[in-house]
Amino acid sequence: MSAVMAGLKVVPTGKGVGAEISGGRLPDLDDAEFGLILDAYYKHSVLLLRGQNLSDPELLAVGRRFGELEPPGMSIIGKPYIDEYPDILVISNRVDENGMPMGNLGNGEATWHTDMSYREVPISTAILHALEIPEHGGGNMFYASMYDAYETLPKALKTRIEGRLCIHDETYNSAGQLRKGFKEVGDPRQAPGARHPLVRLHPVTRRKALFLGRRRNAYIVGLPLDESEQVLDELWAHATRHPVTWGEWGLGDILIWDNRCLLHMRAGFNSSDSSVLHRVQCKGEAVLAG
Repeated sequence: MSAVMAGLKVVPTGKGVGAEISGGRLPDLDDAEFGLILDAYYKHSVLLLRGQNLSDPELLAVGRRFGELEPPGMSIIGKPYIDEYPDILVISNRVDENGMPMGNLGNGEATWHTDMSYREVPISTAILHALEIPEHGGGNMFYASMYDAYETLPKALKTRIEGRLCIHDETYNSAGQLRKGFKEVGDPRQAPGARHPLVRLHPVTRRKALFLGRRRNAYIVGLPLDESEQVLDELWAHATRHPVTWGEWGLGDILIWDNRCLLHMRAGFNSSDSSVLHRVQCKGEAVLAG
């Protein structure tokens, strides 16, 4: 069911997460109109706005309306940012005239994850702008609601994870690439990275959500390793059972998502297709136990 607010039309996916918004260009919205965008963001967790066609300064200005900007994290290949705009992360599989990557992540799949959860203070919001997209499809974004994942957990599993912390491994990125300066980890109990509650309380909506981060090298503190692996396998299977995707987002489109209550992933695509995405992200808060 769609809703029209001050000329802005909000159409939910009907799948428990996500809405498409039309009827306005983000940089042109006044404070009252932007407040309606924020309301939709907190209600639906991820928003798609088509045909925004922002300049980089406009993308930065939109990001600042959601919060203080957080610079890009470390890059495995290529330069993660634009010299002129170091708060913009470049996600691309293109290479320059010297064969050097022009962005991060390439064209492979980015497995299910929460952005930068390996830090003590993960980011809150991510905003992705499509400048070039694969000609033959692919590169699609998938989202899964961690509100829904927690609220529908079997009672016994809820009890098993109550008050538990989980290690969020920093060794690998979402494409499975070893980060610079890190060594392979054989025992998840020894993985570097922040320890966060498995159930977090959203600081604005006050709803509880699963907070899983990444599956690789995750470990539930205090459990025997085999038990931790079993519980995490159950949690991940449950949390990603009903993903939501927009399969045909196009040039100039914007995706905005709440990193505190979602998992997301990206499908891989043909290496001969070109993809260029610019992204900004906002600083978050310490993770509150739910």
